[in-house]
Amino acid sequence: MATDVEIAQQFTPKAINEISDKLGIATEHVHPYGRDVAKIDLDALSQPSQKQGKLILVSATTPTPSGEGKTTTTIGLGQAFTQLNESVCLALREPSLGPCLGMKGGATGGGYSQIMPGDKINLHFTGDFHAITSANNLLSAAIDNHIYQGNALSIDPRQIVWRRVMDMNDRSLRNIVLGLGGKMQGIPREGGFDITAASEVMAMLCLANNAADLKIRLDRTLIGYTYEGEPVHAKDLNITGAMMALLRDALQPNLVQSFEGTPTFVHGGPFANIAHGCNSVIATRMAMHHADWAITEAGFGFDLGAEKFFDIKCRIADLDPDAVVLVTTVRALKMHGGKDKSDLVDEDLSAVAKGLENLDKHIESVELFNKHPVVALNRFATDTDAEIALIKARCEEHGVSFAETTHHADGGKGAIELAKAVMASVEKSKPYQPLYDLDLTVVEKVRRVSRKMYGATDVAFSKQAEKDLKHVEQLGLTHLPICIAKAPSSLSDDPTLHGRPRDFEVTVSSIQINEGAGFLVVLTGNIMRMPGLPKKPAANDIKLLPSGVIEGLE
Repeated sequence: MATDVEIAQQFTPKAINEISDKLGIATEHVHPYGRDVAKIDLDALSQPSQKQGKLILVSATTPTPSGEGKTTTTIGLGQAFTQLNESVCLALREPSLGPCLGMKGGATGGGYSQIMPGDKINLHFTGDFHAITSANNLLSAAIDNHIYQGNALSIDPRQIVWRRVMDMNDRSLRNIVLGLGGKMQGIPREGGFDITAASEVMAMLCLANNAADLKIRLDRTLIGYTYEGEPVHAKDLNITGAMMALLRDALQPNLVQSFEGTPTFVHGGPFANIAHGCNSVIATRMAMHHADWAITEAGFGFDLGAEKFFDIKCRIADLDPDAVVLVTTVRALKMHGGKDKSDLVDEDLSAVAKGLENLDKHIESVELFNKHPVVALNRFATDTDAEIALIKARCEEHGVSFAETTHHADGGKGAIELAKAVMASVEKSKPYQPLYDLDLTVVEKVRRVSRKMYGATDVAFSKQAEKDLKHVEQLGLTHLPICIAKAPSSLSDDPTLHGRPRDFEVTVSSIQINEGAGFLVVLTGNIMRMPGLPKKPAANDIKLLPSGVIEGLE
């Protein structure tokens, strides 16, 4: 079987101007980064448009460790629309370098449903993550320098909440001590690193409408407190102008293409388990502005990425998907039915039947937002007709559409049935309803999501979380939506509980205030915002060949 890299070598990308022309983007708004990538000026959104801009959201059931092909399905679906001669554009999240070199590997699709140039997108791409990292760490440096230079703002080093970031998995940097080595090296204090994708700067860029909006968000970013307990914001350090300079180009979405020439914006994200996990509002609007069908994604499972998509992104950006696709696989349902992750190949109808409870919950969760999903079965070669028949029958019991897809092996042709089902579902679309009202207390918001989306009986708050709640109340920020950071491998906050867990409590360990982004990050269980590398990281298998081809990045 050919690898993704070997398959990618079969395709030569079209010049990026052909792709921008397909979308009707004026030449003056296209800034090429080589032959097959371009930045698109935000002014392209001011061009007149006759496109319908119907928005399709792709999410998934709770995944196995290797994922269920949600991004691959999104790309395959887009290519199916292209096969049907429909006007379509994708809006995807940019891969994070840490997971690409860690456990997950590349994140540009698979088989014959990939976007290209995959090696560039998975690695440094156009430098957006570098710019976000630099802007974040400029603010960190400015905070410590301010304290070192006399601390006119009386910032309490023990109450600094702003953390440094890097786009790499490194558990050793989660908690560190800064400023060691004598008085010329700064003021010693505790600190730490998060991964860039989970940073507040990433969230601010992804949720900003334009440069002016981003500047407002940066200005109001909470960085810590004074000795008297008063909040200190980034604006107080007079550094946000320089942060904006670093982020100028990163604010422009990146245009690439799929193997079959489907235009694709790749901008912002990912990590819906420890961040809000969506691609940028700007990229989503760009796709909707220039095509009749705009397809985006939110993961890991619907309980994480899609919940945040609706309750944070749609609410802030005034978006409302016209269709929702729920991706699942036979192997995932077997795992949720009790099979070990290493034993998902052989037919096991009883495991599939038991695992269908996980699919049940996700279908119910989609309907909580007043949407009716289309279930996409991403078929693997080892799946049997009998196993698939069980899943199709369960979908019929729920009254939801079902489509089997083979886009990994067949490209867009393998997802045409799904594309037709999605187009048909749009006719029944109703306005979405959020899971909670913003005027509820923070505790009630967390309880509402935990009970309705995860199936928990209740929520417990640690002493640290209760202390954090008091800060939220004192700052008058209880009206903000919440971004729950939770284990992606379970509906619960316990990563070992598969299927549809019942009779469990969600434990909130702490709450972080992302005032600039406009939400509260609620950390549950043992979740960390800086991942670690696995025992055998994907980086061990990546090589640069003499030809210049990168092998193993898939």
